[in-house]
Amino acid sequence: MLRFAFIWILDSCCSPRPATGLLESSHWLGKYSRREFRRRRACCWCGRRPRGWIENLPGRYRTLAAVSKNKVLFLLEWLASRVLVASRNFANDATFEIKKCDLHRLEEGPPVTTVLTREDGLKYYRMMQTVRRMELKADQLYKQKIIRGFCHLCDGQEACCVGLEAGINPTDHLITAYRAHGFTFTRGLSVREILAELTGRRGGCAKGKGGSMHMYAKNFYGGNGIVGAQVPLGAGIALACKYNGKDEVCLTLYGDGAANQGQIFEAYNMAALWKLPCIFICENNRYGMGTSVERAAASTDYYKRGDFIPGLRVDGMDILCVREATRFAAAYSICPTGTVLTPITVFLSSYSYRTREEIQEVRSKSDPIMLLKDRMVNSNLASVEELKEIDVEVRKEIEDAAQFATADPEPPLEELGYHIYSSDPPFEVRGANQWIKFKSVS
Repeated sequence: MLRFAFIWILDSCCSPRPATGLLESSHWLGKYSRREFRRRRACCWCGRRPRGWIENLPGRYRTLAAVSKNKVLFLLEWLASRVLVASRNFANDATFEIKKCDLHRLEEGPPVTTVLTREDGLKYYRMMQTVRRMELKADQLYKQKIIRGFCHLCDGQEACCVGLEAGINPTDHLITAYRAHGFTFTRGLSVREILAELTGRRGGCAKGKGGSMHMYAKNFYGGNGIVGAQVPLGAGIALACKYNGKDEVCLTLYGDGAANQGQIFEAYNMAALWKLPCIFICENNRYGMGTSVERAAASTDYYKRGDFIPGLRVDGMDILCVREATRFAAAYSICPTGTVLTPITVFLSSYSYRTREEIQEVRSKSDPIMLLKDRMVNSNLASVEELKEIDVEVRKEIEDAAQFATADPEPPLEELGYHIYSSDPPFEVRGANQWIKFKSVS
């Protein structure tokens, strides 16, 4: 029914002609061939072919008519795509093989097959695409000098932040280093709050006073600017979970650049002695601020660094592999001792210390978003049109958030001392010298 109405609306003498190539494809015409469609473009009322009515209008009206025509075409195209998606029978779930993890002090590891439901797949795809677009927008704002100071991006590592979140409960805990934007989003904060924090605005998640490395949410203890300093803190959070008798774990993340810090090995030792529910996660993107892992570490088997703590080496570009490894590690950590989880990830950004060939190879073979997309489409969990629609919605969300982040006002100077404590009465804070005072309000 929609097909006939579609052709009639656009082929009447009193309506615009279809855009070249838009409606003359088999995707839109169904049973009609191109020749048959051209013949049917004659008006069903008077038999005359449509005339170039837009060209005969005065200039300003011609522009308005052209815009109206494009809006009609877009609306009908969107409506037809929605009907096609709704009428298609998708699979509810599919089973996939995933890469086997390398093990250290473990007899068995995570499963090598996993089930992905259509609902989870669409959710993961949207989250990963949102993180990617948010980071690309942050990169653009940084280059425009709207974001100042530090700005550490995680585009290309979306499978880590989304996969780790998929493998734990909302009541579990997470602390990470300074590459924190993706984890801030997966822990529940909005893109608007994150971008506003990056631009130093009042609508940011830390009221514009934290910036790229200091964002926080419930059960998320933020990024940390001191290399490796968050790892002992993560062990402390795990100690609190055990002390309070809660069946919760703490995901403690650090990069390969911090893997040689002495405080990390001290945290390993305490976690093993006290049997803490802590999962130490090394996000190995093979470069620590421009220095390759081969130049920085005598041993790059980071999953074995815990020595007496069991470890896994995981494909960090595969969200399903990360999810299953996280579930396995969480179940293991709640019982006897901590776990060292090492996802191997690679950036997709064109940083100067990466060769162009390396970047292109990763983009073509290991892009985590494309890997998930191909799996879902090939297994009939989603269609290309449906995923493209998600892409459009995500882009709009990011653009709206970026507009808010650039238009929202900056926090006033008198609020500099606010929110030092969460529930204390107001008190004075000394400024840069003893004559400058700021009031602190919780």
